[in-house]
Amino acid sequence: VQLQASGGGSVQAGGFLRLSCTASRIMFRAYDMAWYRQAPGKERELVASITSGGGTTYIDPVKGRFIISRSNVEDAVYLQMNSLKSEDTAVYYCAQYSDGDYYTAQAYDAWGQGTLVTVSS
Repeated sequence: VQLQASGGGSVQAGGFLRLSCTASRIMFRAYDMAWYRQAPGKERELVASITSGGGTTYIDPVKGRFIISRSNVEDAVYLQMNSLKSEDTAVYYCAQYSDGDYYTAQAYDAWGQGTLVTVSS
């Protein structure tokens, strides 16, 4: 599988961005997917996940601001990020779930290359 993430950039606090991740060479619709992020000096953390059936999970800091969605026609997963804060600054990765705890990176067996989001206050 190949995952290609895009959509990062630099925005001011309060702004928005939409990240996209396209998948190739898999039965995309069968897989749960997630967005992770890694801020400088911090561990990679789950941001949001979406099951093959469309069920979603978010970490508390992004609830009400971020929306994860998917298109099984376009083989893509998206992350709409609204009301961005400086603490959202990180490299964002899309990931394909394999097995185990959704909140641990080891549960994912394929990763996109990362896209940088920088939020200035």
